[in-house]
Amino acid sequence: MKKYIYTAITLLLLCTQTLSAQRMYTKDPKVEQRIEKLIKKMTLKEKVGMLHGNSKFFVSGVERLGIPEWSMSDGPHGVRAEINRHDWNYSGWTNDSSTYLPTGTAFAATWNTELAYKRGQILGSEARYRKKDVLLGPGVNIIRSPLCGRNFEYFSEDPFLTARMSVPYVKGLQSRDVAASIKHYALNNQETERGTIDVYASERALHEIYLPAFKATVEEGGALTVMAAYNKFRGEWCAENKYLVRDILKGEMGFDGAYITDWGGAHSTVKSAIAGLDVEMGTEKANYNEWYFADPLIEAVQKGEIPESLVDEKVANVLRVMIRTNILDPKKRFNDGVINTKEHQQEAYQEAVEAVVLLKNENNLLPMNIGSMKSIAVIGDNATRRHCDGGLSSEIKALYEITPLEGLRRKFGDKVQINFAQGYEKTSFFVPGENNGQGAGRFSEDNKVKEGLLNEAIEAAKKSEAAIIFCGLNHDFDTESADKMYMQLPYGQIELIQEVSKVNPNTVVVIIAGSPVDLVAPSICAPAIIWGWYNGMEAGNAFADIITGKENPSGKMPFTLAYSLEQYPAHAYNNYPGRNGIVNYEDDILVGYRWFDTKKQPVVYSFGYGLSYTEFSYGKLSTDKQSYNQEDKIRVKFLLQNTGSVKGGEVAQLYVSDVESSVLRPTKELKGFRKVFLNPGESQQVEIDVPVSELGFYDEEKRAFVVEPGEFILHIASSASDIKDSISIKIQ
Repeated sequence: MKKYIYTAITLLLLCTQTLSAQRMYTKDPKVEQRIEKLIKKMTLKEKVGMLHGNSKFFVSGVERLGIPEWSMSDGPHGVRAEINRHDWNYSGWTNDSSTYLPTGTAFAATWNTELAYKRGQILGSEARYRKKDVLLGPGVNIIRSPLCGRNFEYFSEDPFLTARMSVPYVKGLQSRDVAASIKHYALNNQETERGTIDVYASERALHEIYLPAFKATVEEGGALTVMAAYNKFRGEWCAENKYLVRDILKGEMGFDGAYITDWGGAHSTVKSAIAGLDVEMGTEKANYNEWYFADPLIEAVQKGEIPESLVDEKVANVLRVMIRTNILDPKKRFNDGVINTKEHQQEAYQEAVEAVVLLKNENNLLPMNIGSMKSIAVIGDNATRRHCDGGLSSEIKALYEITPLEGLRRKFGDKVQINFAQGYEKTSFFVPGENNGQGAGRFSEDNKVKEGLLNEAIEAAKKSEAAIIFCGLNHDFDTESADKMYMQLPYGQIELIQEVSKVNPNTVVVIIAGSPVDLVAPSICAPAIIWGWYNGMEAGNAFADIITGKENPSGKMPFTLAYSLEQYPAHAYNNYPGRNGIVNYEDDILVGYRWFDTKKQPVVYSFGYGLSYTEFSYGKLSTDKQSYNQEDKIRVKFLLQNTGSVKGGEVAQLYVSDVESSVLRPTKELKGFRKVFLNPGESQQVEIDVPVSELGFYDEEKRAFVVEPGEFILHIASSASDIKDSISIKIQ
């Protein structure tokens, strides 16, 4: 009897919260009537069949009612190659090669929201070509620790940048009638023990740092599905966490799409059903009828543990996504899906160019006039390594991938002698899931420089007019299911950089990596440094054009590069990866640059940092008023001018400081940015609007964001460490 009383009370709360969510989101009455009619025609077994996978990436439809199977695919930066229905082996198709776009952190480094929308369109168009209904991405988790193996898939350490880039991405994707699946909800900030780790974070940290991107993609981007993270939050797995799902996602955010598990992320039937889970995917049981949301869900209804109306709610959420993507109305559906077009490849190139960050350029070594040289040395394993097929679930079967060496040879091979030397050997290996997710980048032999390869590189550099070292990481380190063990560059690369720089003063270091590495030594000894990322199928062409000045670097770092791992807040508090299965986010709201600013810690390269081949000046900073009410929007204006001799792009960043607050606040927080391209001598008045509501903090007692009256300082900057001008305003 107690069980039934408990269930009744829970369902009463559930219904109240559902009504609240419906009041927040106005649903189309005709669509809701259509959904209701379809559900009334279904048997319980048919309903439940729509709530769990019937294979690796498909969910059953109801053929007699014209409801087809629901098809999903991995694909945050390209649609994944075809997988067999019932195992993880590839199907061996010959027509499933995709456009390989730059990975998440590279994409975020463009700081270009227009590119974000186009990126979404490309992914959506290629997913439609492959008959996919849901594309599993983007990943919008915050980069909290430099060691997280999945950082390369995510965007940034900053929630505002992540949100602003993810919203147009989702809109572009869904404009092609493909549902986005925002992941991983929530607080999936490490791969170590990802299936069991229990995360404890304050309400302020949750709402100010870890949820804003999810909130924006749901409320502004209209995201149609959200994927549950593997980890626990405050003792409960994310797939069955009522507070995260029923209260926040479906209540406060008003999400009315489908909440699905990550593959194998379900742990219960009744608890998950009540908490708000809609679809179970990937549970490792050979018999699909044994999954939590299969026969056990039918039994739960038959035993009275949950009402059938709760199953109906879940089916309605799935049908709503299907109707909004025109799956049930094929004649209305976007049917012009294409793949690997010249236009898609050009967009991949443009994104790769804008992602490149120039970190150091001593004596204006860059750009290089390679065409006038007799010889250059190209050094490093990453000069010839392809990265498209790494990272596990985000791996891509790319139509092609231009490596750095190929890019340089294609453009200059008939004009200049290119002396290639491997420089270092990849002696690492990666075993998915090994050692509870600790140990990405383990070594089959010692992690040291190979003397023979080092000497070859030194000789190549000696006999060349310039040397370009392509180094960094690979997907033995940046990968799903495991975290890195350290931040250092592997394979003896530091010694390689030092020795080559000694013998050739015209040495450029290009870092290929998707997460922070230790750049202390390279920043001292190398004359020029570029951060190049896993930059997609056009990476080699983009690098060649950046190095030679055909293109001007305009990327900005989406995360901070500190002097040591111990500087980062998660490690300064020694609370990564947690103890006894629990990780406490003692760093709270001070993540990334918020921590380094507030604690006044120096860094190697700051958040938002990036040089150009030209110079920009900022002036005439003003606001439309000096005093604002709580409902107002602040209009910030300033003059941006290209004072150099070549065309370039600048990312102007707006940070805000609360002068006096009743709670701890970061020294400053990003609240706006604009990417502007200017010809030499050209100037433009730039406007950035900031709603006053964006200036608030989350009040844990009021359970709402609060903007306290008083003085705020607005800073216009080219990075978190380079403030150009500031102005004071008052909030009433």
